[in-house]
Amino acid sequence: MSAQLSLGQVLPGFTAQLSRADLVRYAGASGDFNPIHWSESAAAALGLPTVIAHGMLTMGLALRVVTEVTGDPGAVTGYYVRFTKPVPVPEEGAQVHFSGVVTEISEGIAKVSIQAMLADQAVLGAAVAEVRVD
Repeated sequence: MSAQLSLGQVLPGFTAQLSRADLVRYAGASGDFNPIHWSESAAAALGLPTVIAHGMLTMGLALRVVTEVTGDPGAVTGYYVRFTKPVPVPEEGAQVHFSGVVTEISEGIAKVSIQAMLADQAVLGAAVAEVRVD
């Protein structure tokens, strides 16, 4: 199945509330038990302000901008991301806002530029999903 996207289309964004419990669940699902994701002392030893979200968790959440519109994760043919800033998750949690816009359509593939923002800081750079279109 392919998606119906148009050039310049702004995809509905969403805000994800990340909690420490989310980090623990993701660690269990992914097998990534690096202590910087759950231990304040391990994070502090590396100069981090608090524990941080897994990069792949942030990356996966960002792709929801596309998959929620297409309804078909299989329509995604490529996905590229550069991690620019960690996502600190203090005790009270962190809110990351995700949004996207269709920047190019060529030969049946749409390129969607995705933004992930923690307050006014981009946490992903050059995030682009490639999606089969009708």
